[in-house]
Amino acid sequence: MRKIVLFLIVFLGLAIAGVWYWKTNIYSKEILKLEILGPAMAQAGDEVEYLVKFKNNGKVRLENAELIFEYPANAAPTTIISATSTDKTGQFAGRVTQTIDDIYPGEERVISFKARLFGKENDKLEAKVWASYQPKGLKARYESKTSFISQIQFVPLTFEFDLPAKIEPGDDLEFSLNYFSNMQASLDNLRVKIIYPNSFTFITAKPKPMDQTEWKPAALSPADGGRITISGVLDGQEGEGKMFQAQLGIIKDNNFIVLKEASQTVQIAQPALRVSQMINGSQNYIADVGDSLHYEIFFQNIGNKAIEKKFLLLNLEGDFFDLDTLKTTNGEVGRGDNSIIWDWKTVTDLRYLDPGEEGKVEFWAQIKDGSLGRKMANPVLTEKITIGGTQKSFETKINSMAGVLQSAYFQDDKFNSSGPGQLATSTTGSTFTIAWELDNSWNNLTNVKIKAILPNNVRPTGRLLPVDAKFTFDSTSREVIWNVGDLSAYNASENGGTALWFQLEADQPFDGNGLLIGEAEISGQDVFTSDIISDKSKALTISSAAAMTPTQ
Repeated sequence: MRKIVLFLIVFLGLAIAGVWYWKTNIYSKEILKLEILGPAMAQAGDEVEYLVKFKNNGKVRLENAELIFEYPANAAPTTIISATSTDKTGQFAGRVTQTIDDIYPGEERVISFKARLFGKENDKLEAKVWASYQPKGLKARYESKTSFISQIQFVPLTFEFDLPAKIEPGDDLEFSLNYFSNMQASLDNLRVKIIYPNSFTFITAKPKPMDQTEWKPAALSPADGGRITISGVLDGQEGEGKMFQAQLGIIKDNNFIVLKEASQTVQIAQPALRVSQMINGSQNYIADVGDSLHYEIFFQNIGNKAIEKKFLLLNLEGDFFDLDTLKTTNGEVGRGDNSIIWDWKTVTDLRYLDPGEEGKVEFWAQIKDGSLGRKMANPVLTEKITIGGTQKSFETKINSMAGVLQSAYFQDDKFNSSGPGQLATSTTGSTFTIAWELDNSWNNLTNVKIKAILPNNVRPTGRLLPVDAKFTFDSTSREVIWNVGDLSAYNASENGGTALWFQLEADQPFDGNGLLIGEAEISGQDVFTSDIISDKSKALTISSAAAMTPTQ
């Protein structure tokens, strides 16, 4: 009986001790008061300060203490960090770990963490803190944690579209995205992204994008800004609204942080005026260097009410316009100017135009000879027309300039032709060399051929350079043909461009005119304009043969 009573006493004692230890354990988690003080509202880009306060409300010293502070995801720390956490790549992972000296009963401390906050308006950014420690005399570690949320109240960035409110379906559209920073800090790793409506066709942009929808502008300093200009074609049904959307942000830790968003809707409008043009009587004119151009601009009222008192403004763009030759009827143009304006006061069709009626203005211009002093690819003449809120652009393509230089040689170092120093009309068995050297300007050509007719007393010997040239001779028609194939832009004979040398032999006395070879004609298709272009080089006679060695 005594043993049972003793057992019960020991059991009750252990139970009471366990309950006390359990209560102590629960209480011990609350002895460290931990909190974050910071701004509830913040402006994007501003530096904010987080004050982490902790106080030992217990009766024992807290030892081996460690504090971990985690910055908000969109924060850029500005505090000098001595102990940090990194990810697998060694990059700062957004957490700071610090060892804390022993915290005595009743002691309170404050640690400051500073950072710049980034995000768009109304974003909520959460900072977190953890503290772990051991009460003196205990082996167990305890942890306290808390968090604090700041909200982005304002983003001091201007980011907006410059788009027309309305546009006619299928028209060219040029618009811009403008941005400006009033932030206190510079913005690095800037990105601009745009989402086009599905009926928009991208053509070009300035500055050049990373792709058609994303740009990487230079760093943006305080009170600095920039512009992105985009050109394309917008289509759609009358009355439809087409929304353009864009985002401005920064790249941080391989993530895109949006700072500002912009959107604008463009309405597809029914055009009140239909604008068209003809050049030299053609709606699809392809220009050649040296052409004289007669432009006719037509504007038809396709609305439901009369159009009154309008101006028509024309702007010409393109290096090939000879502005000194620009002239017009009833329009105003200054010498050397690239624009013409027609006033309703002098043009009857602009003064009043009933529904369904069509008016016209016209002007004349000359194309330069192409000696522009710089290289260009696929040049065009551009005409931009503005009338009554309607804008229309037209482009006229310009054919490439291709030519063949035909030369005759004897005593040359290509085939050691045997023609005497002075070819006589009675000479037979003489050999001489023909050179065809090709020139081409700004557009690539394809299916290029060179043709010439040989006199009856001349025939090829079969010797060619290059030896693999696609060269043929028809003994019936007396025609020699070199099938060149493709010819790139800016192929120039003086710069060692494409060329062919071939040897001919005179096996009968020459005709009275001493003809060596007839005119050489080059022909090919312009890849840019799709036109067939051609040019000729003069025929060669004995008197035009050169007593010299080719230098090519």
